[in-house]
Amino acid sequence: MTSLFSGHRLGELTLPNRTVMAPMTRARAAAGGLATSSMAAYYAQRSTAGLIISEGVQPSLIGQSNPGTPGLHTDTQTVSWRAVTDAVHVNGGRIFAQLMHGGRVSHQDTTGSQPVGPSAVAAVGDVFTPTGPQPAPLPRALETEEVPEHARSYAEAARRAMDAGFDGVELHGANGYLISQFLSSNANLRTDRYGGTIAGRIRFAVESVAATVDAVGADRTGIRLSPDGGFWGVEETDVPELYAALLTELARFGLAYVHIEATAAEPVLIGLRRTWPGTLIMNPVLPMGPKQAGRTEGEHWLGLGADLISFGRGFLANPDFVERLRGGLPIAPVNEATYYQGGDSGYLTYPTYQHAA
Repeated sequence: MTSLFSGHRLGELTLPNRTVMAPMTRARAAAGGLATSSMAAYYAQRSTAGLIISEGVQPSLIGQSNPGTPGLHTDTQTVSWRAVTDAVHVNGGRIFAQLMHGGRVSHQDTTGSQPVGPSAVAAVGDVFTPTGPQPAPLPRALETEEVPEHARSYAEAARRAMDAGFDGVELHGANGYLISQFLSSNANLRTDRYGGTIAGRIRFAVESVAATVDAVGADRTGIRLSPDGGFWGVEETDVPELYAALLTELARFGLAYVHIEATAAEPVLIGLRRTWPGTLIMNPVLPMGPKQAGRTEGEHWLGLGADLISFGRGFLANPDFVERLRGGLPIAPVNEATYYQGGDSGYLTYPTYQHAA
């Protein structure tokens, strides 16, 4: 019987267990979007995960959503990541880079440019800026001929990720960021080939994946999705049909995986599992929601057909999360105040479990 602690083949990788460290923004990068020695230590501490997916990494300067996040669009950034990937590999781990283009969820004070999106519709809520939260600004609608450039930015960053020693990449197609905005029916009001119908709304996601597969190979490419998630004011009509169409198109590429968040009703998610023929990573509870996932939630979704289970807060607060799950040990809680504050406190200071002598 499949368990969280049985192995799984993922492309050319052999995962020793089925736990995945979910991507989590921590805003600890150095100036210029550089990875740091503290980031290397943070990921190395969690290398017993079957797979680590990094925090969101901007594929271009215009794609940066939050201050303090790392990039993969300059040579210096690429070199800085090598210490991170080396540290994970030396500790026996495997790591994918999550490529995250923020689209309209950004601010001129962060990037120096007006954010872009599928349409001139602002996100709902305040965005982070170097001087604190500010209302999400009105984005500039991309011209039709500009859209492929942003799809290619994922591929260009993916090539850099391979140069930096990552084992693969995950396109962030979830949580109201650029790919998610194109999938949306209220952030995407386009009437060209990138909007309107379901086929139009999924086109940007498919083209971004296709470019990335061409760049680094299908077995090194995954995508994360949040059906009916509602993040940053994104709404989606015809959710089961939209995501079934998207997964059907993606299936022809032979991707390493699709990573789905538990943002829709369970019957909808089960239907998507049946549509997707490849490896499925399931994030079993609502991200940032009131419930923190543990072994029970993970095993529930393994029983429903997921292949791998991603955990966020569990890995954040427990460097030895896999060992705690395996041994039925207490799971330490997170300190939400330290999510994005910077520094090593609440980042490198969570201890492993101390057994009684």
